[in-house]
Amino acid sequence: MPPTKRPVPAPFTPLDFQLVLLRRMADHNADLVERARHELGVSVAQMREANRRWQAMVRAPRSRGAAARHRSVLGAPESVTPRRVGDLDCEALRWPVPLWPDLRFEALVGPDGSVWNEWLVRAPGAPAPMLRTVADLTPWSCTVDEVARAFAPARPLEGTAPTRWGLAFKAPDGEGARREYAAEFTWGLLQRVGAR
Repeated sequence: MPPTKRPVPAPFTPLDFQLVLLRRMADHNADLVERARHELGVSVAQMREANRRWQAMVRAPRSRGAAARHRSVLGAPESVTPRRVGDLDCEALRWPVPLWPDLRFEALVGPDGSVWNEWLVRAPGAPAPMLRTVADLTPWSCTVDEVARAFAPARPLEGTAPTRWGLAFKAPDGEGARREYAAEFTWGLLQRVGAR
C-alpha cells in the first residue's frame, strides 16, 4: 500500500501577516480590527488560522530566524538602511503593509542576523500626524516613535506581551493643563491612552 501523502500547506502570505498584526490589536480595538478584517475580505476563522500558523512557524524546532521568516512571507524588503543603536550597528529592513499604506513594518537586524525589534513605523515621505494634545492620540493614528518625540521626554513602560510597548509622558489635556498619561502600543501602533 503506497504511503499517504500529506497535504502541502498553503504558503503564508502578506495578507496572512496582516491578519497576525490585527489579531494582537483585537484585544484593545476590536471595532477597528473588525472593520479592517472586512476591508481585507477575511473571516474571523481565517484570522485565527493565520495566527495559529504564524505561532507554529515561530515555535517550530527548526524555525528559521525572524529576518528570514519575514523575507519568506513579505518578500524582499522595500528598503534596507544601516542604523546605529547606541554603539551597535544594525540594519533597518522595511516592508509595505497595504492595510496601513502610510506605515511600514520594520525589523532591526543585528550583525549576527538576529532581530532586535519589529514594529510598524511611518513610511518615509508619508505625512506624520500633528500631535499637540492628548486628544490627538487616537487609536491607530501614530507610532511609538512619534508619540515619544511629540511628548518628550517620554519613558518606556514594560509591555504586557512581546509585541506590546508602553510609554509614560506628560501632555496637555483639552483645557491646556499638562497631565501624566500612559500610551499602549501593539506592533508599534497606538492602541489606547489613559491617565496615570
